Amino acid sequence: MLFANSPRLALRSFLRYPLLVTEDFSDATLVILGHGTELNAESAAPARQHAAELRQRRVFAEVREAFWKQEPRILDVMTAVKAPRVFIAPLFISEGYFSEDVIPRALGFRSAGDAEFNRVRREAERTLFYCQPVGTHESMTRVILARAEGIVRQFPFPRAPLPREAALFIAGHGTERNENSRRTVERQVEFISQGSEYGEVHAIFLDEEPRIPQCYHLTQKPNLIIVPFFISDGLHVAEDIPVLLGAPERVVKERLQKGQPPGRNPTEKHGRLVWYTRSVGTEPSLADIILERVTEAAGWTS
Repeated sequence: MLFANSPRLALRSFLRYPLLVTEDFSDATLVILGHGTELNAESAAPARQHAAELRQRRVFAEVREAFWKQEPRILDVMTAVKAPRVFIAPLFISEGYFSEDVIPRALGFRSAGDAEFNRVRREAERTLFYCQPVGTHESMTRVILARAEGIVRQFPFPRAPLPREAALFIAGHGTERNENSRRTVERQVEFISQGSEYGEVHAIFLDEEPRIPQCYHLTQKPNLIIVPFFISDGLHVAEDIPVLLGAPERVVKERLQKGQPPGRNPTEKHGRLVWYTRSVGTEPSLADIILERVTEAAGWTS
């Protein structure tokens, strides 16, 4: 284990085993809410993945997935759901524009111009809970570390570098429309810098500074590990970031068409070895983080 000597950031057991649920949700419907897009099928994959896992556990009366930008759309799903309690779990990285403004207003949790909003809304025959975004849960730090550790363990060529020999980069989207997008990534950088053994930890972004290609200028470490802090392996993770890291766009597209990862691990770029992981949102342990978010929300009415 790369982090065996870092007890505060040690990988918790729920990264490998299902979380023990003590709350009774047999009367409740869980709706896992993703952004979605009709441009890329991979965008919806994590919501469907985690919904399938949680259905199998039989914790809830019903588990459904819904999306803002594709079918089945969240407004239609909410009309169809009739359970006494409905938990809406936003499968979003940050408390951003869509997850904390647009969607809560559309669902009736928030009024235009409100600085804050109530995440619990009662109707005649049911109570609706709008959970905190999955990506802001404290355990996402361990998900990032699991991704970084896993990719080096899987592809140790020519040998697995020691953490102090590597720079860990957390790649986020970033947007000037909502500062929380950037803040969520920077918070993870701070947590990991304080408690892990990595030589350096940095944030890089698609739409803000420092941008993805600047990773090569931000460190002199010979080994770079890039973890995309995104929910899905959609266009940004599968194409945009690999190209910005230096992969030829033609090669990336050809590999993806063949069902292959966008590049090899590790890849040599600018005299460094670069490991590139899948998005954090596809990590199986997110099913447990969703359950923790729902359990938190259930306590809001106690």
